[in-house]
Amino acid sequence: MAGIPSSGEAQAKRGQVTDILGRIKDRLDDLSLAERKVGVAVLSDVRQAVDESIASLAGRAGVSEPTVTRFCRAIGCRGVRDFKLKLAQSLAVGELYLDADQGDEPATQDESLPAFWTPILVDAHGALREVERRISPASIQSAADAIASARQVMTFGLGGSAATLAEEAQYRLFRYGVRVSCCQDPYVMRMTAATLGPEDVVLAISASGRTEELVEAVELARDYGATTIAITAVGSPLAEAADHALTVAIAETRDTLTPTSVRFAFLAVIDLLSAATGYTLGPKARESLRRIKYTIVRRRGGGTMEPLGD
Repeated sequence: MAGIPSSGEAQAKRGQVTDILGRIKDRLDDLSLAERKVGVAVLSDVRQAVDESIASLAGRAGVSEPTVTRFCRAIGCRGVRDFKLKLAQSLAVGELYLDADQGDEPATQDESLPAFWTPILVDAHGALREVERRISPASIQSAADAIASARQVMTFGLGGSAATLAEEAQYRLFRYGVRVSCCQDPYVMRMTAATLGPEDVVLAISASGRTEELVEAVELARDYGATTIAITAVGSPLAEAADHALTVAIAETRDTLTPTSVRFAFLAVIDLLSAATGYTLGPKARESLRRIKYTIVRRRGGGTMEPLGD
C-alpha cells in the first residue's frame, strides 16, 4: 500500500540489525533445493562466507552465481552486498555460539567428570577471590552505613541475572528491618528515581555496567540527592555514575553453555553488604530477625539454626 513502509524499511528506520543467521536457519526448509544448498554452505563456514566472493560461494555450494543472488533475496536481503553486511554483523555478535555448534567443549582435567563440572566450580572460586582482591572492607562498610541510615532503599536491576540479583538484595535487606523495594522495569525505574531525595539510597546491579536505562536512572536519582551504590564492572559507566562503586573485573569464558561466573562475585558482594548493614543496625536488625524467626518456627516448626526464610 502506498505510503506505508515495508517491514524491512520500518526495521531500518528503527536502527535494528537483522539476525541473518537466525533467518537462514528458520527459512532453510522453505527455500528451493538450489537455494538451500547456498544456505547450508553459508552455515557450514560463516566466516568464509563473509570473506569469499560470490563465485567462490557458488562453487562451494555447487550452484550458479545467479542462484546465490536469488538466495540472498529469498531471505530478505536486497542483494549479495546487503547479505554480506548482515552476515558480518551477525558473525560479530555470535561467533562464539557458532563455534559451540561445531562441537567445541571446555577441557576438564579429570576425564571422569562432565565437561562443565570443573569450569563452573573453578570460575566460582575465582570470582570469590576477585571480590577479596578488589573490594575493601572499608568500601563495603561505607555503603552499608548509607543503607542503614536511609529512609528507603531501592534496588535496581534490568534483564538477565541483574534483575534477580536486585531481588536477592531486597530479600537480604528487608530482614534487617530496612525499608527496601525492588524495581526491574526501566520506565518505572526512571519514575521512581525522580521521587527520591537525600534520605534515600539506590542500589544498582549490572554485570556490564553499560545498560543505558539503568545508568540514566542512577544518574537521575543522584541528581535528586539520593545516595547511589553500584555493584558492577570496573571502569563502567555505572561505576562512574555511583557514589559508592563496588566493582569486580571478571572476564567471560568461551564456553557459552556455562553460566557467567560474575553472579558468584555479585552474590558475595550482596551478602557482605547486607551483613555489614545488619551489624551497623545492631539491636534493630537482631529484633527484626528474631520476629521473622519466631513467625516461621511458630508456623512450621523446626530448629532455631535452620535457614532464616531461605
